[in-house]
Amino acid sequence: MKEEDAGPPNRELYALLHLSPEASDEEIRKAYRQWAQIYHPDKYQAPHMKDIATENFQRICEAYEILSDVTKRQIYDIYGMEGLTSGLELGPKLNKVEELKEELERLRRRKEEEKIFAHFRPSGTILAKISLPHLLHGDRIMQGMAMASEVESQLSKRNAISIGGNLAVNGNSGGGVATGVFRHQISPVSSVQFMASAGLRSLIGVETSRQLSLHSTATMGIVMSLKDGSLNLSNSWTRQLSETATGNIQLALGPESSIEVGWKMKDVKRSAAGGLKFGTSSFEASAHYSHWFSSKSHGRISGKVGSSTLEVEVGGGRKLSNFSTVRMLYSIGIQGIFWRFELHRSGQKLIIPILISTHLNPMFATGAFVLPTSVYFLLKKLIIKPYYRRREKQKALENMEKTSSKVLEARAAAEKAQQLLQNVANRKRNRQLETNGLVITRASYGNLTALGRKDESSETHDDLTSQVLDVTLPLNFLVNDSGQLKLHEGVKKSGIMGFCDPCPGELKKLHLEYTYRGERYEVVVGDYEELLIPQEAHRI
Repeated sequence: MKEEDAGPPNRELYALLHLSPEASDEEIRKAYRQWAQIYHPDKYQAPHMKDIATENFQRICEAYEILSDVTKRQIYDIYGMEGLTSGLELGPKLNKVEELKEELERLRRRKEEEKIFAHFRPSGTILAKISLPHLLHGDRIMQGMAMASEVESQLSKRNAISIGGNLAVNGNSGGGVATGVFRHQISPVSSVQFMASAGLRSLIGVETSRQLSLHSTATMGIVMSLKDGSLNLSNSWTRQLSETATGNIQLALGPESSIEVGWKMKDVKRSAAGGLKFGTSSFEASAHYSHWFSSKSHGRISGKVGSSTLEVEVGGGRKLSNFSTVRMLYSIGIQGIFWRFELHRSGQKLIIPILISTHLNPMFATGAFVLPTSVYFLLKKLIIKPYYRRREKQKALENMEKTSSKVLEARAAAEKAQQLLQNVANRKRNRQLETNGLVITRASYGNLTALGRKDESSETHDDLTSQVLDVTLPLNFLVNDSGQLKLHEGVKKSGIMGFCDPCPGELKKLHLEYTYRGERYEVVVGDYEELLIPQEAHRI
């Protein structure tokens, strides 16, 4: 499992001084004085202890120098240490914090724009229609094919162009269309686009869009057919109904007039949509619901009913990588029983609908659903899951080998930092024991999920154990005089003094066991999550 991207990347200096990213100047000065008292080299006589203190004191001074300087702190908050070491130019006479923020935001946007302009954005779809009944009757198995492709390019900050086309063959007939669209951003809230196509559907048109308010947008367009001169007018209104849901109304006037009302909802684990469409001589209602069972797999159910259609579809998909997803769907309706296979990779799609039967026999329909579902779950259990488990394990071991020297250095630095904290941490711990207060009995930071696997070989278990760091001592040091410990939200815990990153690239958590007023407590928190103890909810 890869390291989560759940928090800000540029917070290590705040963790080092044990500060919140919103800390005031006075809080920064106070934290610096407290840490300087612990790590000042003049406090130690032994040469090796003086060397450890000097190394960590320099880290503290560097953190204070950056966070106490308004300009450097703003650059660090946005760009991290890279922004400070790369000599980022902010321009002259930026004295006010507001001016500095505006300039940093402008530079950030420029970087994003350069990244966008440097790449074309291609997308395409290949559709191959297969029919088993035709094959069984001696006809060809391929009954149709369609291909669509589009390339979009950002010409400038406000102008974009896209060129595309599609070809389709059904039986003995076919045709194609080439399209071009030019889009211009008039202002931050309005845009216009001009379109033209040639082929089976030759037309020209213009469409304009405007954001009416913070939550609503309107679009209006007109299209003229070059074949018969007919006009089509379209209007649509979209409104944000909530943080995760939008609603829309579309009205089309022309040879094929229609009105459509729709709704969409999407959050981290679910997506749903529904709509009603009424034409001059037809209507259609549709709905779908998708649910993500994990970060890699999801299920889907959808349905359509109308004057010329009736269909129910169920299925699911799995994410193969960051760019690829595969899906298998089963549908039954008045047109027959279908399997549909889909492969999505970046902006490209391969879709293969397979007609199983045109007869809606209940036994056959049940078998067509149960058979591939059973095969899928058997393959998943016996082949797919073991394969991915082996691959993830191999990647983790390769990553450990690649980062082993860096991790060893970081561990050594963390152990040295803990040596200087030991005396104060033990005094604080003994004081808490005397008052029956907060005592950290055990604390581990790192790849605890991997460590929890009990079925691994001893060699692998040792490798996984090396991805965990004992941080009991530094956390006892951070317990305040009131008998509380707080780790700030949005601050990666590997930056805390006495911590390090024991498994770069992997998901990390902090596991604590502690006692308070004679009771035992236990809690696990994520790398960027806030921790405040003691809490009654943690009691075992």
